[in-house]
Amino acid sequence: MEIVAEGLAFPEGPVVMADGSVIVVELAGGRITRCWNGRTEAVCEIGGGPNGAEIGPDGALYVCNNGGLDLVKFQNARGPGHEGRVERVDLSTGKFERLYDSCAGVALEAPNDIVFDADGRIWFTDLGKTHDGIRSASGLFSALPDGSSIAAINRHAVSYNGVGLSPDGMHVYVADTHQARLWRYDRKVEAQRPTWIATAPGPVGFDSLAVTAAGNICVATLYEGGISTITPGGDVSKFAIEGEPYVTNIAFGGEDMRDAYITLSKTGRLAKMRWGEPGLRLNHNG
Repeated sequence: MEIVAEGLAFPEGPVVMADGSVIVVELAGGRITRCWNGRTEAVCEIGGGPNGAEIGPDGALYVCNNGGLDLVKFQNARGPGHEGRVERVDLSTGKFERLYDSCAGVALEAPNDIVFDADGRIWFTDLGKTHDGIRSASGLFSALPDGSSIAAINRHAVSYNGVGLSPDGMHVYVADTHQARLWRYDRKVEAQRPTWIATAPGPVGFDSLAVTAAGNICVATLYEGGISTITPGGDVSKFAIEGEPYVTNIAFGGEDMRDAYITLSKTGRLAKMRWGEPGLRLNHNG
């Protein structure tokens, strides 16, 4: 395993760019950062708690921002400026704008991870927030990237985190952190209940995910850190990463899509390794 960057403030949301650089969000630093050749460069100081990111059809970076997280108490920050939101970042200027902070008049809590379908529509999760030991609801949402339309697919989840699409674009996969479960939705903009795919064994949690070209779902796994690979039929295997309890994201890149970029958030590192199968090329990214 090669360390691409270190000294990052709880990195998440790696986006592998066409030029070989990798953009990450720094959840505890409120920054968007580009990593390449052992160097890092701030794209912008976005504030709050940037959690997940993806390139949209216009070439901009779209960011799920949970509003800020106190990593000592492990609860969400409160007050003005700490609203959960979805934002757009112009990578050429670093300027950012807020697209959504509510749906049908109900505030978003803690937008977490994001993916674009082939039609240019956003699918994103909301992890929910914790205040004084009490959690708010989590959910799956879909929206247009111009800020004009947002819809709730499910507002009654436990702790949705990673999100990704099947290779044929027919389904949306969602990982639940606290339940360590993988769920499947139809890619339809309507209220739905999901189909259960698998639950990981052991005292683990699920974070973000990436899908392979063959349709397997690779889920970053917490506490007993590693990457859990789940087949569409529900078979689960795990690649362990010793000494890193917060393995939070995986993204694929390289000419053959077998370069796996993995965020090791507790130790503030972005790692790279060769994966056993090619990842699925994301819509609109290169």
